[in-house]
Amino acid sequence: MEKIDTLVVGAGQAGVAMSEHLTNQGVPHLVLERFRIAERWRTARWDSLVANGPAWHDRFPNMEFKDLNPNAFADKEAVAEYFVDYAKKFDAPIRCGVDVELVEKNVGRSGFQVTTSDGVIEANRVVAATGPFQTPLIPPIVPSDAAVMQMHSHDYKNPEQLADGAVLVVGSGSSGTQIADELQRAGRQVYLSVGPHDRPPRAYRGHDFVWWLGVLGKWEMQVMDPGTQHVTISVSGAHGGKTIDFKRLANEGMTLVGMTAHYKDGVLSFASDLAENIANGDANYLSVLDEADAYVERTGIDLPEDPEARRVEPEPDCVSHPLSELHLADNNVNTIIWATGFSADYSWMKVDAFDESGKPQHQRGISTEPGIYFLGLPWQSSRGSSFIWGVWHDAKLLADHITIHRQYMAHHDASR
Repeated sequence: MEKIDTLVVGAGQAGVAMSEHLTNQGVPHLVLERFRIAERWRTARWDSLVANGPAWHDRFPNMEFKDLNPNAFADKEAVAEYFVDYAKKFDAPIRCGVDVELVEKNVGRSGFQVTTSDGVIEANRVVAATGPFQTPLIPPIVPSDAAVMQMHSHDYKNPEQLADGAVLVVGSGSSGTQIADELQRAGRQVYLSVGPHDRPPRAYRGHDFVWWLGVLGKWEMQVMDPGTQHVTISVSGAHGGKTIDFKRLANEGMTLVGMTAHYKDGVLSFASDLAENIANGDANYLSVLDEADAYVERTGIDLPEDPEARRVEPEPDCVSHPLSELHLADNNVNTIIWATGFSADYSWMKVDAFDESGKPQHQRGISTEPGIYFLGLPWQSSRGSSFIWGVWHDAKLLADHITIHRQYMAHHDASR
């Protein structure tokens, strides 16, 4: 039986970061990846996807993107190749094409039995670096046998794969909004179901919003504001990086509707929350501008004025007179794209590290089951955990914890 000190499951950005820090700490480890390094960036995204943050920010600290302007937004292939190249930097022990099928705790002794598609491995520790985006979620609203094509954003690639006609996109986070915008640019009639969201400026007074979140101390937030668990963030790096403005999209021809609620006999019904959701998103946008202006005044930093950022789009008719329902066939809506998020699947981990709903029980990635760790979770240690650079820092914390625990065990062995 193959034995290893620490086994890392997944070779995306989380697994590569974890491997770097374990390597630096001298921890013997192995990374198993079901497909290729950063596979989800290549095949679980739409064709035109780019990173939502500029290249100077959305990267690991020890390597820049090659042949890319620091203020540009890397496309998905460039991001995937970045992680491949990064792993080569320190000769990461990554084994691709191996699926982890089961993790079980050893009986009567420490460590874990890990069953893989390539045999059984025994590990003292296991790091689940598979992230939260594993199982696409489609709410059970429209029956699967309804006369309309349905797909999750996970399976959307480009406008050409869709049936002719109008498209309803459900979800106003980054994915849903970018897909809706792409479809509208391709000449489709688009309906966008808009829920609660934050809408930060892409840039303000000469700096990208990621810079503003940094200097305003917002990346370090360790818990979400109460009641914001279902609030998505609408931001995009597409087309050179533009602020998402739902009113502008509507004034350009997109029809906004409230949250998708019910379906019956070919008719979708929507909640009466569209105007409220748009207003709250606008308020969030303006609050970031206000905080940025206050920072400039307080610090005296020299930044240009940006009055254009406060220009308000006229309220479109679809917001002032929102649709309460949509007859799909009468409006030639032949496709629904559900940009409604994902759930995590840890059914392969038979360990005492989950609550009754199956969510990981942990503190900053250190689980309630000794020897089990999680990496790549949203808000794992702070707001920045969901970003490429954030997962790198979370991985260092876990590697430090593993190293300290190894030192304790080494002392125990030496004292026997």
